[in-house]
This record gives sequence, C-alpha cells and structure tokens, in this order.
Amino acid sequence: MNPGALTTTTLASAPPAAIRLKNVSKRFGDQSVLRNISLGLERGTVVVVLGPSGSGKTTLLRILAGLEQADHGEVYLRDQLANHLPPQKRGLGVVFQEHALFQRKSVEENIAFGLQMQGKSKAERQSAVDRLLALTQLKAHRKKYPSQLSGGQRQRVALARALAFEPDALLFDEAFSALDAITRVALRREVKAILRAMNVPALFITHDQEEALELADRIVVLNEGQIVQEGTPFEVYNHPCNEFVATFLGAANVLLGRWSQGKVALGRMRVKAVPDAPLLAERQAVKIVFRPEDVVLNFQPQLLDTPYYLGRAEIEDISYIGHSERLILRLLLWSPQGNEGDPEVQRLRNLTLVDETYAEGFPIVITRNKWEATEMELSVGDAVVVGLKGYRLLPHYPLGLETGAKAV
Repeated sequence: MNPGALTTTTLASAPPAAIRLKNVSKRFGDQSVLRNISLGLERGTVVVVLGPSGSGKTTLLRILAGLEQADHGEVYLRDQLANHLPPQKRGLGVVFQEHALFQRKSVEENIAFGLQMQGKSKAERQSAVDRLLALTQLKAHRKKYPSQLSGGQRQRVALARALAFEPDALLFDEAFSALDAITRVALRREVKAILRAMNVPALFITHDQEEALELADRIVVLNEGQIVQEGTPFEVYNHPCNEFVATFLGAANVLLGRWSQGKVALGRMRVKAVPDAPLLAERQAVKIVFRPEDVVLNFQPQLLDTPYYLGRAEIEDISYIGHSERLILRLLLWSPQGNEGDPEVQRLRNLTLVDETYAEGFPIVITRNKWEATEMELSVGDAVVVGLKGYRLLPHYPLGLETGAKAV
C-alpha cells in the first residue's frame, strides 16, 4: 500500500476530517525532522503513528497541537486551515506522558479546570465532571489529590480533563509509556472503550508495537521523518513493505537469497515463490521475511503441511514465555545423513544464502503455542525440518557486503 494512501484524495472530495496534514515538513537547523507528511484522521477513528526514537513523531504531534510551526505544508482542523491558530483555539485535547496535573487540586478540580476557564456555569461543570468520573472509573477518587493516586489513575484524570471540553480530537504523546506493563495494557483497553463510547477521534504517538496493534484502526509507520507505510494493523503486520517495517513491527526473521528460475535460492535449496512475489530479475538478491509464528516444524519433509520447504535445522535453544514456546534454530541447508568427512558435504554445510563465503548455518527464531509444543516435544540438539506457512518476498539492495540471515 502506498504510504500516502490516507490522503491521496483532494481535500474537496475527501470526507470530513477532524485532522488533515498536507505535505508538512520541518527542519531544526541542518536536520530534516519531517519530510512531506500527509495523513488524515477521520471522525470516529484511531490513528497510531509508530516509529523509533528520532523518527519525528513528537514533532508531528507538536505541530498538530500548535506548539511548533511547520516550515512547509498545511494543517487542517475540521477542514479549515489552522497553521497559525494558537493551541487554545484548535479544539484538540492533548494527553502527555507526564500527566501535567495540578498537584494542589483534587481530581474533580483538575477535570473542571478547563471548563472553568471557558466560563461554564457551576452546574455545567458539575454535570460534566460527574459524567467523566463515571466514564473513567474515578468516582471513588474525586476528592483525592494526584499524589494519592496510582500512575494509571493519574492518567485517567488527564484523559477526563482532556475530554471535558468535548474536543474535536485527542492527541496522545507516549501517554502510557511510564506505566508498568500490567497497568499499561489495562489502561489502553479502557481508553479505547472510552473513545468508542464518546466517538472521539484520536491520534496516538508511540514506539510500542503492541500498543499500536491493539489501539489502531490505522497505523502510520514513521522513520527518519518520512511515512514508510500505512494501513490497518493486519495489513502492516502481515504485508510489510520493507525490512524496516517487518522488523520494527514485531519480531521477524530475514534470510538473504537469490531469485533463480522463478524460485528463491537459499544455498542449494529452492523455495517456492509466494503468489504476491514482486517482479524480479534473474539472480537478483532478495530477502525472505517471515514472522516466528509463520514457521512449521516436523521430523521429515513429507510430513510438513506447507508448500514452502525451507530446509533442515538443529534446535539450539528453547525458552518458555508464558503463552508460547520460543525456539532458536540453526538452519543448516545441508543433509545430516551425508559423510561428515566429505569435502562437498562440508562445503554445503557452510554455504551462505547469497554467495560462496562461509558461515556455520543461520539462526532463526520461531514461536509455538503450548498445544503445538505438547504435540511435538523438542529438545536442544534435535534435528528437524522447517517449512513456512507463508512469507514476504522483497528485493534486496545491499549497502555493502551482507550475507546470511538475522532474526530481529
């Protein structure tokens, strides 16, 4: 999918949007932080901007909130140009990682503060506060001060305060990253339910891949100030457009090979091409990208229920991660039944995936659920055969000498 598919339609023909960016760029000195960013946040949807540190996520949010000015491009709010609108007139609620609560005000006073600044009557403020306390499960804590609350409760107060003045959209800046894992998971599910209940569009900035997959209707992957891919969580996870997206959004194995007569050559193995293989030149370097859960194992090739046979492997490590089992295998691409003293067997054993340099096999990581692990028990040192349920085939453009494989 094209990175700019969110906004390829013109503003005139697009549906009404809470937020729309068009060709936004930003520099700080000699550093280009954002380059031609175009995206839209439609009403009732959640968009998650995902990227590593330094990718431009926070700068993007600050431009939307009016805390920074774009060097080029336009910001539209409610389909009205808003480049020079001050933050308080943008109609956006912002929830930061640090909460930014008033320490000397109670929960209900924090929630009501913005409404009081807007000149709302006491009755209007009280009605809004009561409704939001119920929605965010804070009724029992209304008289408490921030220092008396847990991290998750303080973040609920920040959310209620942002929702109090009925914003056109909410912006979340790494809002859950300071919380412990259990609180973070529970809170983001609650926040998603609240956003649905109030039909408020939201844009999240995060580097947490699991958070992006759980929250988003659409994911925008940002790297080095550019959108590299956007789509639904299913599309971005299962059909990454390049190696960066594949390895950043979840774990992935990457094998290097060559395109040969309509198949992928991995050493002496020939792997059947996937139906969506790109147009490739003969002997072009390629990458096979697959998730740990895409791998199937057995003891004999004929028992593999998959058309994509990858080769033989040895189990190097087994660990348990609660809901699943993680295995590290070394893909050998040679036949263990051969004579170990045979020079040809030794050559095949050490053959890399792309050229004639040598390596001791290639590590891959797989995960199996507990039922698969129980059905086929394995130990370190066991020999197995490896197949794939599917994989992503990408052209490889090496920046230098790069052979072999990696698991990220």
